[in-house]
Amino acid sequence: MLGFAAITAIPMLMSLYLSFTNYDILTPWSDVEWIGLKNYERMFGDDPAYWHAVKVTLIFAFIATPLKLGAALGVALLLNRSFRGSGLFRGLFYLPSLLGGSVALAMVWHSLFDRGGSVNAVLGWFGVEGRAWVNDPDTALGTLILLAVWQFGAPMVIFLAGLKQVPTELYEAAEVDGAGNLRRFLSVTLPMLSPVIFFNLVLETIHGFQGFTSAFVLSGGTGGPVDSTLMYTLYLYIRGFANYEMGYASAMAWVFLITIGLVTVVLFRTGRFWVHYSDGDD
Repeated sequence: MLGFAAITAIPMLMSLYLSFTNYDILTPWSDVEWIGLKNYERMFGDDPAYWHAVKVTLIFAFIATPLKLGAALGVALLLNRSFRGSGLFRGLFYLPSLLGGSVALAMVWHSLFDRGGSVNAVLGWFGVEGRAWVNDPDTALGTLILLAVWQFGAPMVIFLAGLKQVPTELYEAAEVDGAGNLRRFLSVTLPMLSPVIFFNLVLETIHGFQGFTSAFVLSGGTGGPVDSTLMYTLYLYIRGFANYEMGYASAMAWVFLITIGLVTVVLFRTGRFWVHYSDGDD
């Protein structure tokens, strides 16, 4: 409880207080001015960059999350079979997730998709003209999405654990009834795996909204080119630690927290219609 209070609860309450002030880090606490809802009014009505950051974050989250989960489930289905070296492949596919949102990984990704990077070299073999993917406003966000999808190892492991829990008797019964591979997947695998899918969906959706490190490194901390990678958390960082507008950044953080909470509530509310448990309780 002491650790929770010192590390989480007290800082959260302080940031809530600061969201109603004009605190700029450099001002002494005794001179902090209470400005009420002005930070929130500015955020919603007088800051077009804020809404652009919201748009970029929504595009990133709603494209990267389903692609990442689809890749994780597809690879999990392949690795669920017993074959020589399956353990090695599981470890190799999980390896990118161990690196997480590291700065080094983002720098490597930047070099791969730069104009003189390996991606353009491979495309050149097929006669495709390359470009500076990370410096092009039309493709910069796409490179971030690819990086997020590539790190599908964590949900893949969870999918593998879920697949191991599906009773083989269900597949045998479906096969006796004449169900093919696709029908067994749709009628047995997906319903039995729905709690695991729901679990991964909630976690990866939240993770998608919280993207920061890759956007910071690939854009040099600016959200460029032309604000095409200006994620919400990156814009919050710029306001709070680059422009010293900590009061405004605190207001952004609380709006962000409430939004993620609402998205999670929506997922839980809609999950009752498609998540099925083996004991019959939805």
